[in-house]
Amino acid sequence: EVVERIKKHVARTERAGVMGALGGFGGMFDLSKTGVKEPVLISGTDGVGTKLMLAIKYDKHDTIGQDCVAMCVNDIIAAGAEPLYF
Repeated sequence: EVVERIKKHVARTERAGVMGALGGFGGMFDLSKTGVKEPVLISGTDGVGTKLMLAIKYDKHDTIGQDCVAMCVNDIIAAGAEPLYF
C-alpha cells in the first residue's frame, strides 16, 4: 500500500541510468547512461545511532529515516560526488 501511495512522488526523481522499478530490495543504476567519461563510485552509510535514543525519549519517530538518508547524502556531497540514487 505504501509503495502505491508514493509511486507518483518517486517518479519525479527518476533520472538517466535508473533501472528497475520501485518496490524491490535493491536498486540498479547504469553508469553508462550518465554521460560521465570515467565514473568513480562513492558510497556512504550512516545509522540512526543517538538519534534513535532521542526519538524514543521524545516519542518522535517520524523523522529518523529522513535524517538517515540526509546524512548519507550529505557525506557523499562532502566527498565531492553527486548522489545518484538511494
